[in-house]
Amino acid sequence: MSLLVFDVENRAIAVGFFDGPELARHWTFGASPRTADEYTWMLEPALSAGHVRRAVISSVVPALTQPLRAAVARQVPDILTVGPGVKTGLALAVDNPREVGTDRVVGAVAAVALHGAPVVVVDFRTATTIDLVDAEGVFRGGAIAAGLEVSMNALAVSAAALRHVEIVHPPTVVARNTVEALQSGVVFGAAAMVEGIIRRIESEQEVDGVRVVATGTNARQVAEVCPRIDVVEDHLTLHGLRIIGERNPI
Repeated sequence: MSLLVFDVENRAIAVGFFDGPELARHWTFGASPRTADEYTWMLEPALSAGHVRRAVISSVVPALTQPLRAAVARQVPDILTVGPGVKTGLALAVDNPREVGTDRVVGAVAAVALHGAPVVVVDFRTATTIDLVDAEGVFRGGAIAAGLEVSMNALAVSAAALRHVEIVHPPTVVARNTVEALQSGVVFGAAAMVEGIIRRIESEQEVDGVRVVATGTNARQVAEVCPRIDVVEDHLTLHGLRIIGERNPI
């Protein structure tokens, strides 16, 4: 059965078209407020990709969820929105499960399915999240920090002599110009944060050698300088949505 999945985050909406377990096509567009009619026009390539009987949506931007869902409903007969009551197969051992973003849940579901547990999922989005699923497959929670783009933008806005630069792997940690110094601070800083938090997670939770899966916009840039990251999954959340769709049959 063909399946459409939608990963709605603060800056972008990722769309995946699955033909069985295979991600056949994927698209990304900006997450600006739009009407259902506008979404219908923008989604035409996805909705025409093949006969789609079902869609699965994960959204951390409530204002975008309803118009997107309305647009998809015009051509897709069954829509599953990830949230309370949806079977994920992932137990959440946190104070308030409703506070955990669906993107974190979906990423953890995919990481366990693809790489087993225990596993740490590092997702580089608007925020950088670092989450632990223990050996029993239970989501234990994690840490949330500012994303790389947010950090870079904050410097550009707050410091008159600094500006936004492209986030790429700088040639050295000790930079000899301002552009590379900003890149060094953001990229190597993110790598050091990931390494440090994972080391603390392993000590605090008494897990050793946990596998680390990274995803998100800047995952590959950081992974280049962070040996602690074992694998980068560019479409981790899309696969997680497919898996959740399979666990909630029509």
